[in-house]
Amino acid sequence: MLRSKKIKLFGILALGLISFACKFPPFDASETEPPTVPSAEPALASVPTATPLSRPLRTLNICLGQEPNTLYINDNPNPAAQSVLEAIYDGPIDSRDYGYQPVILQKIPSFENGDMRFLPIPVEEGDWVVDFEGNLVELVEGTRIFPSGCQEASCVVTFKEDKTFNMDQMVVNFSFLPNLRWADGVPLTSDDSVYAFDLALASKNSADEYLLSRTASYESVDELSVSWRGLPGYRDNNYMTNLWQPMPYHLWSEFSPAELFDADIAARFPIGWGAFIIDEWLSGKSITLIKNPLYHRAGEGFPKLDMIKFHFVSSPDIAIAALLNGDCDLLDPGISFDRQVDLLQELDASGEIKFYATEKMSLESLHIGINPASYDDSIVSGDDRPEFFSDPRTRQALALCLNRQEVVDTVLHGLSTVPDSYIPNTHPLYTSDINLYSYSSNEGSSLLDDIGWKDIDKDPSTPRTAYNVKNVPVNTPLILDYITTNSLQRRQVSEILAQSLRSCGIGVNLHYIPPEEFYAPGPEGILFGRNFDLAQLAMGTESLATHCEWFSSTSIPTSGNDWRGENLSGFSDSNYDKACNQAIFTLPNATDFEENYQKTFKIYAEELPSIPLYTYPQVAVSHVDLNGFSLDPSAQNWLWNIEELYIVGRSQSIITNTPSPTITLTPNPSEPAPANTATPEDSYPNPTPE
Repeated sequence: MLRSKKIKLFGILALGLISFACKFPPFDASETEPPTVPSAEPALASVPTATPLSRPLRTLNICLGQEPNTLYINDNPNPAAQSVLEAIYDGPIDSRDYGYQPVILQKIPSFENGDMRFLPIPVEEGDWVVDFEGNLVELVEGTRIFPSGCQEASCVVTFKEDKTFNMDQMVVNFSFLPNLRWADGVPLTSDDSVYAFDLALASKNSADEYLLSRTASYESVDELSVSWRGLPGYRDNNYMTNLWQPMPYHLWSEFSPAELFDADIAARFPIGWGAFIIDEWLSGKSITLIKNPLYHRAGEGFPKLDMIKFHFVSSPDIAIAALLNGDCDLLDPGISFDRQVDLLQELDASGEIKFYATEKMSLESLHIGINPASYDDSIVSGDDRPEFFSDPRTRQALALCLNRQEVVDTVLHGLSTVPDSYIPNTHPLYTSDINLYSYSSNEGSSLLDDIGWKDIDKDPSTPRTAYNVKNVPVNTPLILDYITTNSLQRRQVSEILAQSLRSCGIGVNLHYIPPEEFYAPGPEGILFGRNFDLAQLAMGTESLATHCEWFSSTSIPTSGNDWRGENLSGFSDSNYDKACNQAIFTLPNATDFEENYQKTFKIYAEELPSIPLYTYPQVAVSHVDLNGFSLDPSAQNWLWNIEELYIVGRSQSIITNTPSPTITLTPNPSEPAPANTATPEDSYPNPTPE
């Protein structure tokens, strides 16, 4: 085993060192030339520059698996870009340990501290509101709504234009820390956050689309505070995140929202308030950042580094070689280490590196095509697929016949777990008081027999056939098409799962499809057109919010909603819809918040519109002396505490023996910020039906 490890390691080093030598420019840690900021549009004359140093720079080299596509937040930055942005913008809100922490806010808004409240406001015909089912609608006679003060279905009323109605409007206030400054010295104010909101509106940022459509206004209250107001009837139990990350009005306002997508000042060299400032971007090679002397935690000794270099690497082997030869100190979790996990764990055990692993909040799921789009005409004809999954027991049998634990133990190296619901088992809302489905081909086979799927020929290698199965013609073979993308990991997973299904007498035809075809929009697309038997795909979000609406009837992609929606299985159950609506309507401070969500878990586990397969593992690797780094399953970004990182031996000697660099600022006159209160044209969306 040791010889095998050394041969494999030598191969990686040989390949990596040859490739790496061509990729990374040499870096002299004793270099004393001050970093400079490249010209942008316009030139950032006021960005701080460091004076020459008489000591080595405290530097951290981070290897990323790709180059950032953009650093402009409204242009869908890729994961590599988000890593760089974490160094530029700190917060404004962090999530870790399944909770929110203020970074540049004075506190997280809550009902208890008075920063979230409801105001009764009058509504009239033609207003945009959120109805009692959570739908964004134009108020007309006959619309069912929650009147002000009503929080249960028993008090829902029907709107009539000749009567006066009040509805509740959620109001959330956010207050920034005092004395925050942009990296060029200009004060950061609430107007910068209102400007960011206006940019999100103008940019039609898909990430903000849902919240923007349910926002009535977003305005400055004073120099440090903003107020978000939702549409009447909208109750958001993740309201504490309805803050728009500030953008530098004083630098960007001379550009139109459309111009910012291509302007270097936003897309390549944006400034923030965080621990670091972009100094240089060498396309295809690296991005260098320097310490921000105006960082609001500078008085606490942060950041602990003078410089960070993000290097772009093309393969995991090159990344590992760079770590072992000292050219990289930290490897990005976005680098796919599927084939190197065993080696990395051995290197960690021998003390040569540090290996980190956690489980993310997103899951891999096997969606079950309960109601294909061909059923939407309410007529199941001979041309339609048989109703294989109309009986929930059939879906339960599939769960029993799937050897998900083997997938976790082999393909995922034991770094994941099998979830019991549509959230990870580590989530604070999780309960084990639901139906559980550990792998048992005997139980699965017995349940299939009870349903009427018979092994007529007594040959488990051949598919079962229908005999008195509800809604399925007699002698129909139980053969299912299993589709997923053509990635290596999904091929490995699907082969294991298909084999375990076959052991129960379920025929499986595997199909591997390119992602662009797999995720194509409906009605032609396989997923969003709801034209599949079994489909393996990612399900989830890295947000702390729990999304029971993924399986609500209103989330089914149909021709009526332009084939938009997450409920790809076509699952529809009135009890689930009721439980989910009640859970969404409940705020975190309510005593029944946990109970209401757990009702949805229970119904989900009984009905199984999808089968959760495994949580996504997140893996990172570092130099053995890296200090301060950890992975958190609920963190929005793996570099959430980048300001606290340093290499122990390298940084301690410098910190104790060498004074910090002095920084000079060049004043830069800028345009005045906008008025404290945004105009209705800028701050009020005008939602229209899709």
